[in-house]
Amino acid sequence: SNSKLAVVVSRCFSRHPCPSVTPTSQLCIPVCVCVCVCVCVCFKYSSNISIVFLSAMKSGGTQLKLIMTFQNYGQGLFKPMKQTREQETPPDFFYFSDFERHNSEIAAFHLDRILNFRRVPPVAGRLVNMTREIRDVTRDKNLYKTFFVSPANNLCFYGECSYYCSTEHALCGKPDQIEGSLAAFLPDQNLAKRKSWKNPWRRSYSKRKKAEWEVDKDYCDEVKKTPPYDRGTRLLDVMDMTIFDFLMGNMDRHHYETFEKFGNDTFIIHLDNGRGFGKHSHDELSILVPLIQCCRLKTSTYLRLQLLAQEEYQLSSLMEESLLRDRLSPILIRPHLHALDRRLRLVLQVLAGCIEKEGHGNVLEEDVGGDPKATQRTPGHR
Repeated sequence: SNSKLAVVVSRCFSRHPCPSVTPTSQLCIPVCVCVCVCVCVCFKYSSNISIVFLSAMKSGGTQLKLIMTFQNYGQGLFKPMKQTREQETPPDFFYFSDFERHNSEIAAFHLDRILNFRRVPPVAGRLVNMTREIRDVTRDKNLYKTFFVSPANNLCFYGECSYYCSTEHALCGKPDQIEGSLAAFLPDQNLAKRKSWKNPWRRSYSKRKKAEWEVDKDYCDEVKKTPPYDRGTRLLDVMDMTIFDFLMGNMDRHHYETFEKFGNDTFIIHLDNGRGFGKHSHDELSILVPLIQCCRLKTSTYLRLQLLAQEEYQLSSLMEESLLRDRLSPILIRPHLHALDRRLRLVLQVLAGCIEKEGHGNVLEEDVGGDPKATQRTPGHR
């Protein structure tokens, strides 16, 4: 059945991780073959690979993204650098007008693996020649006409999008080299159709209004009664996503996606992580509201968080070591790494409060050995 297939695929990805050390010219991800056989596939990448053409600017979203097609016909989603590593999101910016950061996309991929969620498609940093690999090969006339040479003699462009696509917010190279994140494309929708789900704890995206969950402390009780959160592991997956976003400081999780083939019994895909790592000096506690309201978590996630809080497996150290393998390293400045440890302690404090109030067995859902039927309890089980 589809549900059993989803469980097998999920277990394969968790039990067969890729090697912790790979050559710097390779990007490795676990891939399931014939459902029950999993292997680690390593993709070689090189700064010498030329882009044959850019089919178009990617439609949708608020900021500029490019679809790049390579000589081997592989495709990737390129998000060019908009901010330096040291810049923080201004305090007066709303979350929905924040910049999307290429280094956040890269760091999110590494953080997702360290947390053992493995739900972010592979992302790697890349230095792109704007002349040879974008302007001279694009077939998109609307993109081409936005290129210009700045007074500093650097090549710039701005494309077309809802936010920050203007001469004043142009993306400029040095003189025509620009950093960016390159994310692997998921299979075509014709091959693996995906479903988009509205995040129950989606923000209002309004300057004045608050979302329902911000004013109703019992909001989670209603979510637990609503499909697909009333059975299976979906609510627990949202709790994983909540912790993932809090550690990054990402307030922009308005939707998430799943593969339609597996119905409701499947895993969440963590896409679009560009608005994380914007403020290392501030911890946005409202991101943790789903966990605070629901007080539910997988045992495996809890054990991983406890492990990453230990000095010998400190989250910031593992992130720093992992990110060194990216060709654009350093990806995060040290204050962002320290913020990860600080936020992890806050998550564990919330969970400690939940366990004290509700009891260990009512907070942690057994998914590590034990009773195989444990995860089939309703999310509202007490």
